[in-house]
Amino acid sequence: MSALIGYGTYVPYWRLSGKGIREVLGTGGGKATRAVAAYDEDSTTMGVEAARDALATAPPGFVPEAVYFVTTSPAYLDKTNATAIHAALALPQHVAAYDFGGAARSVAGVLELVRASGALALVVTSDLRTGLPGSADEASGGDAAAALVFGAGDDAIADVLATASLTDEFLDRWRVPGEDASHVWEDRFGDSAYQPLARAAFTDALKEAGVTASEIDHLVVSGLHARAVKSFVKWSGVPAGAVTDLESRIGTSGAAQLGIGLSDALDRAQPGALIVTVALADGADVTVLRATDGVRNAHGRRIRSVTDQIDGAHREVSYGDFLTWRGRLDREPPRRPNPAAPAAGPALRHKDWKFALTASRCDSCGTRHLPAVRVCVKCHAVDRMVAERVADEKAAVATYTVDRLAFSPAPPLIAAMVDYAGGGRAGVEITEAQPDEITIGTKVEMTFRRLYTADNGVHNYFWKARPVREDD
Repeated sequence: MSALIGYGTYVPYWRLSGKGIREVLGTGGGKATRAVAAYDEDSTTMGVEAARDALATAPPGFVPEAVYFVTTSPAYLDKTNATAIHAALALPQHVAAYDFGGAARSVAGVLELVRASGALALVVTSDLRTGLPGSADEASGGDAAAALVFGAGDDAIADVLATASLTDEFLDRWRVPGEDASHVWEDRFGDSAYQPLARAAFTDALKEAGVTASEIDHLVVSGLHARAVKSFVKWSGVPAGAVTDLESRIGTSGAAQLGIGLSDALDRAQPGALIVTVALADGADVTVLRATDGVRNAHGRRIRSVTDQIDGAHREVSYGDFLTWRGRLDREPPRRPNPAAPAAGPALRHKDWKFALTASRCDSCGTRHLPAVRVCVKCHAVDRMVAERVADEKAAVATYTVDRLAFSPAPPLIAAMVDYAGGGRAGVEITEAQPDEITIGTKVEMTFRRLYTADNGVHNYFWKARPVREDD
């Protein structure tokens, strides 16, 4: 069986508070704060960021045999979204990439299939959660992504002691194709349907593992039915301090919720800690894990913990901008022509640059070229280039300009030329920053984003730069 050997998460920079919703609508919004994907993010771009974080946590040199992408909010239908993640990670062509989606429970199914198959796999989960303006789904949802890496047992950071799964058919939440908001049945009905399943699966898993609820160090309960989640936690008998609760800080992130919660537990777990995950979605799936000594190695390779990502640099988004980014508020566009749709042929020919941000370094004189070229601009050597990925390198702003008329859902657009310490200069957009936060010399890091979506529905993915903040 495959073992869990790495994990990663991504929580967007933006937040929407319940107060911000009430100030506009006069009601609703709740008391919590939710994470919000920016206008240039979708489930694919967030998945890339979580996958980058997970591979950094995995043992050095690890290459998966397959990438599995799970979401209920895909950027494309018919087309495989996992291939864009595959390309952005610069994975070899022999690494397979597949989508799984439509239902939040797909996550539990994929994780069990991967674990049982013995595959070396990267499982990426990502979701944008929304609802009708003023609805509980809108206020309590959250945008986020998580990724789990599975590999050889010798590198395990947590051993699976037992699993249990129960399934039943009942209608508590649904959405038909073409709709972007869910329908939800009455709360009491869903709670009454979930509790017997959750309690039975939990009891069976703990019995198989030979442990009791009082021994659990970290309990992660995920599910879109908030009342059912709370009812189960209250019944479980697990000490209150052991329950992972991130929903009040970033919202309920759908397909990503289980991975986010498990990652937070692993961030805090010491060797020997008992971790139990419970996923409530069209049934109940329970997994009992024991953290190994390898979890310390994962801690040492972690770039930022889940708590760091939640409590680190972030900014409040207005409710009007949130509705605009979600396509629910049709606002006057910039008075510039709409961007042209990316063409399939050039995108394929330049995918190493467009998706993986791969440059070339001259093997004769050492000059690096961004984007990659065949002929060195310095020594004119031909076809003496070695590919170098720069997506994970930091850079510095060499010069920049602020364009207040450019096509952008969140003007002004900041365009910059950035210099890499290892050589080379590239032109990129700046994201997650205001003009007064950028100066010559500002340190930036690269992040995979969606530049725009053309009129024909084609998403133009590329890399942007965001400031490196001290509290990151």
